[in-house]
Amino acid sequence: MKVFRTLATVATVASLAMLNSTVPAGADAGSDPQNSAVAGLESGVTAAFAVFDRKTGKTTLEHNEHKQIRSASIVKILIALDYLEKRGPDAEIPQADLVRLVPMLRSSDDNAASELWVQEGWEKIVERMVVKLKLEDTEPPVNVGFWGYTALSASDVVKIYRYILDEAHPKFRDFIMGNLHQATVCATDGFDQSFGIPSAVPGEVAYKQGWSRFGDTPPRPCVEPQKPRTDLGAAKEGPVGPGIRSADLDLTSPAMHTSGTYGTNDRKIMVVLTLEPEGTTWDVSADRLTKLTRGVYLADRHID
Repeated sequence: MKVFRTLATVATVASLAMLNSTVPAGADAGSDPQNSAVAGLESGVTAAFAVFDRKTGKTTLEHNEHKQIRSASIVKILIALDYLEKRGPDAEIPQADLVRLVPMLRSSDDNAASELWVQEGWEKIVERMVVKLKLEDTEPPVNVGFWGYTALSASDVVKIYRYILDEAHPKFRDFIMGNLHQATVCATDGFDQSFGIPSAVPGEVAYKQGWSRFGDTPPRPCVEPQKPRTDLGAAKEGPVGPGIRSADLDLTSPAMHTSGTYGTNDRKIMVVLTLEPEGTTWDVSADRLTKLTRGVYLADRHID
């Protein structure tokens, strides 16, 4: 049974989140609590979110939860999980791979992700995880060289976290969640990844962020960006050009995502995925996503 927000909760989300979101034309916002959460706000931003309570085993909030959106760096969780599952709990992680896995999870290291993507089988990583975790909306990228074009949904990202926390071997859980609990403010490419959950949710959190189409240079680098590595034929995304837009997946709109856990013993899982209008700046997107995440957090508290 899913618990949906009350009208009071809807007002909380609408007033505090200030989300720009696409709403179907003519939708009766008052008749559907999901539409009410985004009604009356500017058009142009697509938002999808879900919150799951591990203590009650219920989804408490959701909106567009099965909409496919490109993963950007959220897929790095699957890359790490697949790596561990393939080898089993008794295997020791070689140092050469450890120095890739840790910064990939903590600091969203794109070069490390590209190296592991190639090493572990490209799109086969996603295919294996879809079967093992019974993911409904996740698909490997059509162009397998760009791991950030993996399609997923807020619902499936919740499933990924649930598997890691409640079904995966404790060694795998501790490795992945331990690194996400130590996520760094600065990504290895110099972008500030403190938007969303780490800024909007109080207390201890674990998080994995994702972003795409904001360029290669952060507006205010918070660390010195790493030097480019040898081209392996894989990357988060490709250049914008003819044919870049998939028939089923938006590959060009700026994307910004936040996912993770909060509460005692990672009680709550939250996933918020967004697509922004072309030309949206990093600062505008980060601020909007943080406000939305805060609104979702407060709405979830209201019905807790």
